[in-house]
Order: sequence, then structure tokens, then C-alpha cells
Amino acid sequence: MTVTKDTIIGDILDADFEVAPYFLEMGMHCLGCPSARGESVADACAVHGVDADELVEKLNAHFAAKG
Repeated sequence: MTVTKDTIIGDILDADFEVAPYFLEMGMHCLGCPSARGESVADACAVHGVDADELVEKLNAHFAAKG
């Protein structure tokens, strides 16, 4: 999976729930709520004051390592 700032968080979690800690680290603790799962990475980062590019980089590194 390749993650962009437009990728929906629910899609990322469905691909690999092991990425949940990346979202928890940024203060997004309600990963199961419908609105959180429907947000894009950019939207969630804006709400939580986190650099979207940094999170995208971490997520892509995670998926690349899983091969």
C-alpha cells in the first residue's frame, strides 16, 4: 500500500492494523469511531496539529518494510 495525504484512515487501518500506534502517537485515540475512519490523513493531521508529510513518510516506511 502507498499512503498519500488523501488516503482515508480506515483504508490504512484495514490494510494493516499494526499502524494504529502511529495514529495514537499523534493523539488520535478514537480510531474506531466512524468519523475518524472516514477522514483523510491530511484532515486528521490538521485537526491534531501534526505534520501530514511526516506521518505519510512513517506509514509508507512501515508498508515498505512489510514488503
